Amino acid sequence: MSSHSSGLDRMPVVRDLADFPRDSGSWLERSVFNHRLWVGLACVAATLVLGFFASRIALNASFEKMIPVGHPYIQNYLDNRSELRGMGNTLRVVVENQAGDIFDARYLDALKHISDDLFLMKGVDRAWVKSLWTPSTRWTEVTEEGFQGGPVMPDNFDGASAGVERLRLNVARAGLVGSVVANDFRSSAIVVPLLDGGGKTQRLDYRQLSQELEQKIRDKYERGLAPDGKPWGVKVHVIGFAKIVGDLLDGLVQVMSYFAMATLIAGLLLYGYTRCLRSTALVLACSLVAVVWQVGLVTLVGLELDPYSMLVPFLVFAIGVSHGAQKMNGIMQDIGRGTHRLVAARYTFRRLFLAGVTALLADAVGFGVLMLIPIPVIRELALTASIGVAVLIFTNLLLLPVLLSYVGVSPAAAARSMRLEHAQALGEGGRVWLLLVRFASRRSWALSALLASALLAAGGFALGLGLQVGDLDPGAPELRPDSRYNRDEAFVTKNYALSSDVFAVIVKTPKEGCLKYETLLQVDRLAWELQQLPQVRATVGLQDVVRQITAGSFEGNPKWLTISRNQDVLNYGAQQASVNNPELFNTECSVMPLVAYLSDHKADTLDRVLAAVERFNAQNPVDPALLQLLPAAGSAGIEAATNIVVREANRTMLVYVYGAVIALCFLTFRSWRAVLVAVIPLALTSILCEALMVLLGIGVKVATLPVIALGVGIGVDYALYLLSVQLAAQRRGLSLAEAYAEALMFTGRVVALVGVTLAAGVVTWVFSPIKFQADMGILLTFMFVWNMVGALVLIPALSYFLLGDRHFRAASAARPLGRRWVKRPASA
Repeated sequence: MSSHSSGLDRMPVVRDLADFPRDSGSWLERSVFNHRLWVGLACVAATLVLGFFASRIALNASFEKMIPVGHPYIQNYLDNRSELRGMGNTLRVVVENQAGDIFDARYLDALKHISDDLFLMKGVDRAWVKSLWTPSTRWTEVTEEGFQGGPVMPDNFDGASAGVERLRLNVARAGLVGSVVANDFRSSAIVVPLLDGGGKTQRLDYRQLSQELEQKIRDKYERGLAPDGKPWGVKVHVIGFAKIVGDLLDGLVQVMSYFAMATLIAGLLLYGYTRCLRSTALVLACSLVAVVWQVGLVTLVGLELDPYSMLVPFLVFAIGVSHGAQKMNGIMQDIGRGTHRLVAARYTFRRLFLAGVTALLADAVGFGVLMLIPIPVIRELALTASIGVAVLIFTNLLLLPVLLSYVGVSPAAAARSMRLEHAQALGEGGRVWLLLVRFASRRSWALSALLASALLAAGGFALGLGLQVGDLDPGAPELRPDSRYNRDEAFVTKNYALSSDVFAVIVKTPKEGCLKYETLLQVDRLAWELQQLPQVRATVGLQDVVRQITAGSFEGNPKWLTISRNQDVLNYGAQQASVNNPELFNTECSVMPLVAYLSDHKADTLDRVLAAVERFNAQNPVDPALLQLLPAAGSAGIEAATNIVVREANRTMLVYVYGAVIALCFLTFRSWRAVLVAVIPLALTSILCEALMVLLGIGVKVATLPVIALGVGIGVDYALYLLSVQLAAQRRGLSLAEAYAEALMFTGRVVALVGVTLAAGVVTWVFSPIKFQADMGILLTFMFVWNMVGALVLIPALSYFLLGDRHFRAASAARPLGRRWVKRPASA
């Protein structure tokens, strides 16, 4: 985006190239236009090379990139994840019998095949897979002879009725109902921990894993036939972080089709404004070239497109179209006055290149500030976007004027442009533009606009106080509520007592320290505190199993359901626990998890659970050399830590982005009054955006965090363009009303076009199957349109009080007579 020049910037009309000095202009202009053929060929070569690399771009995501790896709580998990299998990236595959309960030979055969197929999948941590068929799923009971136990699945199980009855008994003995077996006995779960690329493991391909789950598990067993030629009769439900990401990556294919829709909408808007097919095609082509360059460079630097950075090409394309519209508008007006197309291109380059670079810097501010957020996926988004902004300098500020210098614009479009400018100069350019000037010329209009804005700001601020951080809905808010994943999540939540929302406290001790009475007692007290929270369904830890084994050692007497002070008794309990529940502590007994199963993973739930852990640690201090209770592991624990970072980054990001924008505006205008005029409309939009998030039930998350920064960085362009022309005109001696009228004449229509074009580039996201992309589309569309409207209305209203005629009285005294688009008020 760039502003058009003021009337003072008009160059002499040159119809014959022989009358134009080739050595005029800056060194950059001469380098580009005196060698324009070579510039064009170089861009073609770069497009071919980068297009090749763009075709090799990978779509993937990473578990670690989605979390703030630098946060102390996340570091606690990463430092101990090798000892905490299943506490991080884990799938939960639930197999439902559609014709009965799980104690059915045909169902159990299907479950065995599914369990085996999952076990052999690439990326699965096979040692910790758990289902009714895995040997690690064991039962224990107390008899007259002592403890007895074994695998839940009977040895040599053949599907006969006797074996099925033994399985039924073993399930009851093992206490699997609500965790591995559904409450209604119609389904059972397979817990599948994943190797997520940590340490020396190979990085997990989430898209491939998701496709394998659909093809080799869901489709095969829901729609396929068993060896006897009959349907398996089961339904498969899959939940977990990896499946969420896999569904997001699959949805990107559909989202990419919206790019064509955005291109079509932008083309129609441009053509409707210019009525010139050739220049419209060139603007679209250069913007698409920018996207190709960006994606190619992203591949070259070793980055990938993920569900978050996938949206950046849409933004780059929309910004490129807006820049191109400005260049095309300037060249069209010069050609309409009779200037040769090459000279018109050079004139436009002279007037708009510096302004265009400044505008791109403003865009880069919004992207660059995101680098401050300590979440790798957002930093990669910022880097990807910065690459896109950089290539726009070449494709839309250099290549487009060169191409337009060859093809120009249609004579009819150029003549139409001049007619519109002439009509606008005579005050016949449309009622809307005449009304906008009144905000700069009439005190009542300016005051009304500011009062209305103040009321909107107050209402928006009050509503925005309800803005929450994190998820506000059950299931996966990244996906639509009716998506297959969220239906699976609802099924599991309804039928299992132990939810998939796991919050784990990491208990660290010296070697063999987890067996100490003091350790188990402290952990038990924390478990009790957590159980008092209504959001916690149940807690599980070594202390629970040791207590049960202790009671079992004394003939099951409930009086012995306690943590014994006798170390030998504790050692025996831990030894028995290691056989049936090896996931409860590591081999050295120095790390163990205290697991809390939550009712959901809403932001309020996570805040309450984490606060309870922190409060317990503060009220019950212990020697850290002997015992540490460290949050947080498990899917809910990691999300709780992520919410902390997002909450802190949200305000920090706003401070930095507004600080950078204010600095940029001050360097541009050298006036604190002008800075206020430029920034206040942006602040109003930010306040209203937060209010809109509350109304739509959108929380501040990793996905929505970049929106406000992007909206501010790109939205300030409108003020830069309008104010630069207005202030230049005021310094020449025009009154505020006349100066703003001139700004509207040269930039108003294009600013409106740019706002609509930017909105059109992202509004297609609303139809995305990925909910957070739809949310981002709604919010960015709102910010782009509202920033545009706010700039056109509030800039003249604020200027009336901050940049009125009295501030330019000296210049006004020497103002020469000139064209007046509106009557100058008597008060002026």
